[in-house]
Amino acid sequence: MNTIKPIYISAFAFLALVGCGASKQVSNTSNSDLVAISAPLNITKKAPITENDLKRWSHLDIVTDTIPGMSVDKAYAELLKGKKGVPVIVGIVDSGVDIEHEDLKSVLWTNTKEIAGNGIDDDKNGYIDDIHGWNFLGDSTKENLEYERIIKDKTLVDDATYQAAKALNDKKVADAAAGKTRSQQMLETIAAGDAVLVKHFGRPVYTIEEVNAIVSQEPVTQKSKAAMQQMLSYGLTISELKIAVQKQLDDQVALINGDHLKTDYRKVVGDNPNDITNTKYGNNNVMGPDKNEILHGTHVAGIVAQTRNNVLGGDGVANNVQILTVRAVPDGDEYDKDIALGIRYAVDNGAKVINGSFGKSFSPHKQWVYDAIKYAEKKDVLIVHAAGNDAKDIDFAENFPNDSKDKVTEFADNLITIGALNFEYGNKVVARFSNIGKINVDVFAPGVKIYATTPNNTYKYLQGTSMAAPNAAGVAALIRSYYPKLSAQQVKHILMDSGVAISTAVVVGGKASDTRAFTTLSKSGKIVNAYNALLMAEKMSKK
Repeated sequence: MNTIKPIYISAFAFLALVGCGASKQVSNTSNSDLVAISAPLNITKKAPITENDLKRWSHLDIVTDTIPGMSVDKAYAELLKGKKGVPVIVGIVDSGVDIEHEDLKSVLWTNTKEIAGNGIDDDKNGYIDDIHGWNFLGDSTKENLEYERIIKDKTLVDDATYQAAKALNDKKVADAAAGKTRSQQMLETIAAGDAVLVKHFGRPVYTIEEVNAIVSQEPVTQKSKAAMQQMLSYGLTISELKIAVQKQLDDQVALINGDHLKTDYRKVVGDNPNDITNTKYGNNNVMGPDKNEILHGTHVAGIVAQTRNNVLGGDGVANNVQILTVRAVPDGDEYDKDIALGIRYAVDNGAKVINGSFGKSFSPHKQWVYDAIKYAEKKDVLIVHAAGNDAKDIDFAENFPNDSKDKVTEFADNLITIGALNFEYGNKVVARFSNIGKINVDVFAPGVKIYATTPNNTYKYLQGTSMAAPNAAGVAALIRSYYPKLSAQQVKHILMDSGVAISTAVVVGGKASDTRAFTTLSKSGKIVNAYNALLMAEKMSKK
């Protein structure tokens, strides 16, 4: 999928892929009659979206707020008020979670069968002192991409797969060479424009509004104004922008030099990643050795379950949730072994929903993951998976893990794949980076500019199908909390069948020339809606 793992759009990728704007979505509903929300063709847009609304847009209602959210607030106010749900464990298989975060501490899963810190496997599950989950990566944070591992060890796959991996590597190196020049030019443009504007303002920090207000006849100032307007429009400070571009440049140089093929990152973990029976590895530090490396998992966990109505950061989609952390996704591609064992660990420790915001284009041991998915199905566990950020049709492009060996026939009915929505209704409602697939993407959920927890008691906007998946997982957790008798398969199909149908044409991949009917982009042709899902769950629970 993306060369930036797990599946989310990094700060710099955001610059290239996601524009800021505001526009919105709609529907018709009668609260008194509990009519399901639908999306009419014509809407009257409200004023541009406010910062407060943007921070929680995925919770808003497409009728009242004219934003394509999931009607979460409406569901709580009209359907869940006065009702009590049961606790639901949600497994976050990701980069790790900041379990010390102020907005997550109260929603952590705790293994009551273990005695913390005694160095004994009290519950005899093979994992010592696994109080809040398990870290399958040990002290490792970086990792190769899967195609790089295949190039380093061609015995992992057949020759055709090896040649495909090699061809991809060759293309990446060629692209990096061209990209290096662009990154260098961008850094020079930023430095030159910033120097002129710092002198103009007489201070090192300035805002986009101040740049827009510059009136000058000086050619150099005019040129710098135009350049910095473009740079600041990406939503980052100049300092953040410099860091993002420099990181991209460093990565490009590393690719050109072949540095990505030289390091054995797995050595520090101490296991054999090609032996699924070798399970005694990792540790109980679900935050890993560096909090800076768990931004992604912490954000994903917050989307699902950050404490609601506590005046801190944002609100999670679901209440009554306990977050079980499985650290299995490094900065690079995840190993099939870690994902397979991580799914099984979450299942065995009571998770009823598992979120998987990760993915890749090669999977040497995919059968291990397939077996884990089927194991989860047998244990009535729903797996919510991100569709990926390559703006590709995964009915044709490879995308692992999945629930179909031939891209047509599903071998399990407990995995749901989520595409990403933008907060603008209309023809821009599909996130320009989101993968699509009439067969292999099931439904869409909010994934652009999602505000949630990040390490060290901070909160940030991130975007990607990585953010869309936990939004959907949060709704799944709500259903499983308030309607616990419904099965994982039933919850999956509720998310799909109850969604709001979009019947209009939309832009795909951010290309104005590529406009398609929204109904062709996923199996359901719909977007997740918590209100509708709970209405359907109520009806199904009475059958």
